[in-house]
Amino acid sequence: MRILVVSSYYRPDGGAAAGLYAMLCEGLASRGHQVTVITGIPHYPTGRVPQGYRRRTTTSAEENSVRVMRVPLPSVDRTKLHWRLLQFLVFQLRAALSARGLDYDVLLTHTPALEIFLPYAALGVWRDKPVVYSVHDIYPGVGVRLGIFRHKTVIRLVEWMEKYCLSHAARVRILSTSFETGLRELGVDPDKQRLVYDWVDTGQIEPLSKENSFAIEHGLTGCFTVLYVGNLGYVQGLESVLQTAEILSTQDDILFVFVGDGADKFDLQAQASRLELKNVKFIDYQPGARMPQVLASADVSLVTLKVGAAFEALPSKTFSILASGRPIIASLDPGSDAWDLVERSKSGLTVPPESPDQLSQAILTLKSDPELRQQYGHNGRNYVLNYHSPHSAAESFEAILEEAAAL
Repeated sequence: MRILVVSSYYRPDGGAAAGLYAMLCEGLASRGHQVTVITGIPHYPTGRVPQGYRRRTTTSAEENSVRVMRVPLPSVDRTKLHWRLLQFLVFQLRAALSARGLDYDVLLTHTPALEIFLPYAALGVWRDKPVVYSVHDIYPGVGVRLGIFRHKTVIRLVEWMEKYCLSHAARVRILSTSFETGLRELGVDPDKQRLVYDWVDTGQIEPLSKENSFAIEHGLTGCFTVLYVGNLGYVQGLESVLQTAEILSTQDDILFVFVGDGADKFDLQAQASRLELKNVKFIDYQPGARMPQVLASADVSLVTLKVGAAFEALPSKTFSILASGRPIIASLDPGSDAWDLVERSKSGLTVPPESPDQLSQAILTLKSDPELRQQYGHNGRNYVLNYHSPHSAAESFEAILEEAAAL
């Protein structure tokens, strides 16, 4: 098959989606398919484009048997909504235009429609090409519940774009069974939905010693490290983690470490300063090559989401933590897929979201029991090896893409 992939993010961008789609595209190419990716120049998560990538024309290069076309984007501050929307719009226009001369059998792209609507319409619907639409979050519901979308006109527009993409998709990939109800409410036929859980590069991310270069560089070897890695955004509910740090501030050997960037980073730093938290450290986003060392620097890793968010999201960082062999504390909605994943894999503890008292107790429980931490880490590593490899993901997506192309 000739597969065209449109993704706002692709390696070396930060964030889980960039790595996931790079692994998927390379996996599909290794299975004999011709894969072309249209993406932006590296810019995520800050919105700032590195100096070496600032250019005015689209570039095309082969990367691990995948043709990667990178469209130019303005370098902006993603913490400002209007600049983020401008970056979305520029990407969509240039992505749609850059593919005019391409020929392909099927288009693969992903939520949110707010980021990919124009290329979806131009390269899928208007060219009468089948589309596989991968749903990572259900919009506008998740945005409304979290207060991101407040204006009725904005909510209606986002809902219309999502319904357009979902209704015109030949197949809809979901990463969680909990998505089924929300998609049915948006009019998606259950027969079009296909479940494929996220995946992780278990060859790159594996259990390593805590005494590694990253931990030594940042002074994390002589303490009990509670680690959060990823987007520092509104939906993650990290204010509660800072409240937990305040509760545990008398525990001199516990250090809370936040690694990453995002729209809420400055507010979180300001809150930590206001609370005079000496047990909190912020470290800038780290490139993917350092992620195995970053994750290995943890004694415990956190996965957190605000109340209501986990029913429409399954943070892919969960799989990376499992692969790293470190225990998880998941602070999110009981009964959500992420909650069930941690329970099912026996890889850590679960506590309700935005509950600093319970989170602090879970941290103290694991701190006091090294053998339990080791067992949870071992369980998680074995689970991800068995069920969430890149090979199994490429095989599953291949079947979905072939289904769509045959329609």
